[in-house]
Amino acid sequence: MKIIETYVRTVDAFNRRVGRFAMYLIFALMGVLFWSSISKYAGSPALWTLELAQFIMVAYYLLGGPYSMQMGDHVRMDLIYGNWSPRRKAAIDAVTVLFLIFYLCVLLYGGISSTTYALEYGERAHSVWRPYMWPVKMIAAFGIFLMLLQATAELLRDILFLRGVSVNHQSEAGI
Repeated sequence: MKIIETYVRTVDAFNRRVGRFAMYLIFALMGVLFWSSISKYAGSPALWTLELAQFIMVAYYLLGGPYSMQMGDHVRMDLIYGNWSPRRKAAIDAVTVLFLIFYLCVLLYGGISSTTYALEYGERAHSVWRPYMWPVKMIAAFGIFLMLLQATAELLRDILFLRGVSVNHQSEAGI
C-alpha cells in the first residue's frame, strides 16, 4: 500500500509542476500571435507565427491535461454523477478510467511511432517555414505519457479509497 501511495503522490507532484509550467505557455502563445498581428500590420507578415502558435498550443494542451485531470477540471456529466456517494463515484471512476488507460496506451504507441519516424527521416512540415516535426511530436508523446501516468494514479487512488485509504490530491493536502 505504501508503494502505491508513493506512486500516486509522486505522479501528482510531477504533473503539478509540469502543469503549472504549461499554464505559462499561454503567454508565449500571446506573444507569438501579437508578433503575427504587428508583422501583418507592418506589411511583412511572418511566415512562422501560425505554425509556432499551433506548436505552443499543442504543448499547452497536452502538458496541462494531466494537471487538469488531477484537479478534477475535466469534463464530466454531473447530471447523474453529482448525486452519487463518494464511494460509488470512486467505483465507477475505477472502471471507466480503464477505457481511458487503454485509449492512452494506443495513443502513446502511435505518438512514439510518429516521433521515431520524424527523427529517423528528418520530417518537416509542409509549409513555407518547414520546421522539423520531431520537437512537437516528442512533446505530444511526453504529454500523453504524463496523462497515462495520471490516469493510472487516479485508478490507484480510487482503489485505495474503496479499500478505506485516502490519498488526497496535492491541492487538497495543501501542498
